[in-house]
Amino acid sequence: MAEKIFESKIIGTQFNNVYKFSSAISEQLITKNLVYGIKVNDEKLLVISNEEFRIWDPYHSKLAAMILKGSSLSVREDSTFLYLGAANGTTVSHVSDMVENGLVYAVEISPRAMKDLIRVSIPRKNVVPILADAMNPGSYQNKVSKVDFLYQDIAQREQAKIAIRNAELFLKTDGILVLIIKAKSIDSIRKTKDVFETEIKKLTGIFKVRLLFDLEPYHKDHMVVVAQKLDH
Repeated sequence: MAEKIFESKIIGTQFNNVYKFSSAISEQLITKNLVYGIKVNDEKLLVISNEEFRIWDPYHSKLAAMILKGSSLSVREDSTFLYLGAANGTTVSHVSDMVENGLVYAVEISPRAMKDLIRVSIPRKNVVPILADAMNPGSYQNKVSKVDFLYQDIAQREQAKIAIRNAELFLKTDGILVLIIKAKSIDSIRKTKDVFETEIKKLTGIFKVRLLFDLEPYHKDHMVVVAQKLDH
C-alpha cells in the first residue's frame, strides 16, 4: 500500500517528473509513476496529491546518485534516450517515468537481464528493449532513431570508445552524453584517477565536457562525465 505524504515536502528538479524530499532518514529521490500501482524492484510507493510516486534508490542507480549530487539536465517529457547498459531495467523504468511522452531505447547484452527488462517494458510503452552489444551499434542501427541523450552505464573495457561509436550514429547535434566511467571495469590495477583521465581525454574533439564528478558515497570508483556533442 502506498504511503501518503504532503506535497509541500517535495522539490522539483530539472529532470521532468523527478522530485526530492527530506525524510527522517535522509534526502530521497522519487519519480512520478508512469504505470499506476506497478512496482519494478520492490521499491516503496508514495501518494502525493492523489498522484503516485516511486522511491528511487541512489545506491542501486548511478543516475539517481548523480541527481542527488546536484547534476542538472533539462530532461523534458518528450526527450529521447539511448540507454546503454540497461541491466534489469530498474533505472530505465525511472527514465521512462521522466520521459512520459518520449522514448527510451534500452540496450543490454545479457540475455538473462533482458528477460527482466522485457518484463519492465511491457506496461511501459515508451521503452524499447534491445538485446545487443553496445560495442557494435551497427547491429541495432535500424531500431534506434536520433536521440537527445546518450546515457551509458556499462562494465566493458572500452567505455569512451563505445560512447563515441554510439554518439556518431545516434546522438543529435548538441545532444548530451552522460557517461558513467567504471574505473575497475577498465583496469583493476592502474590508479582510478589515471583511468578516469585517460577515458576523458578520448572524448576530446568530439564532445565538450560540461561536468565531471564522482559518485561517492553512493558508488566507489565511478566518475560521471556530462558532455555535449560538438557540431562538426
